Amino acid sequence: MQRYKIKPGSKVDLDAWDPGDTQEFPEGKEAAGKVLEKLNDELESLQELLFAEHRHKLLIVLQATDTGGKDGVIRHVFDGVNPQGVRVASFKVPTVPELEHDYLWRVHSQTPAKGEIVIFNRSHYEDVLVVRVHNLVSKDVWSRRYDHINEFERLLAEEGTTILKFFLNIDKDEQKERLQARLDDPTKQWKFNVGDLQERALWGQYQKAYEDAIRKTSKPWAPWYIVPANKKWYRNLVIASILVETLKGFDMHYPEPEEDLSSVVID
Repeated sequence: MQRYKIKPGSKVDLDAWDPGDTQEFPEGKEAAGKVLEKLNDELESLQELLFAEHRHKLLIVLQATDTGGKDGVIRHVFDGVNPQGVRVASFKVPTVPELEHDYLWRVHSQTPAKGEIVIFNRSHYEDVLVVRVHNLVSKDVWSRRYDHINEFERLLAEEGTTILKFFLNIDKDEQKERLQARLDDPTKQWKFNVGDLQERALWGQYQKAYEDAIRKTSKPWAPWYIVPANKKWYRNLVIASILVETLKGFDMHYPEPEEDLSSVVID
């Protein structure tokens, strides 16, 4: 799955990335479901080990256009993990207290502690995406933020956080189908927001903003992955595979008990 990883300094043209790509698993959806079950089991065990060893920290950043599937990734990829060691942080419109601080202030407090996995459902990247597209601040302001973000993520990495960033790549036709499905299904209409249509009208501007953000902030210490996300099953398989591979790379071990337990007898 490393073919989806963006090398630092690479040009990023989203038109060149097929959102419907499934070539790394041509066996199809049914077979992928069985593989994902095994990956879920591995992830559950590795997350428990991560929590017990209490040494590593893992930050997962999920970004996508509307309907891109961030909630679906959280629901399916992390199925079965112990919520004690996994936390989701969502970043909405900044509150008044948050606006009184720099834009990274609210983000830093949500980063993972030792033994923890934290998933950012949207993230600090909104400050070079939404802010840029809607001209909420001047170009001079948002263009400086790429360097801020790189240094912020470098700080986290140097302090022991492993960072994985996933852009869930869908095309405009797929977004239309997903929005229509929400509109047609009474049980999903609560997810539909008329404002999503206004954002959809800015599709091209968002694509450009994502291209620049990914190109300028995919670093060795915080790489971006462009994940084909038209097929939900493939999206989940790609991300689960990368997570399991990353956690295995930590070479974790359960800690030894603090005292000798060999003579302990439980009556």
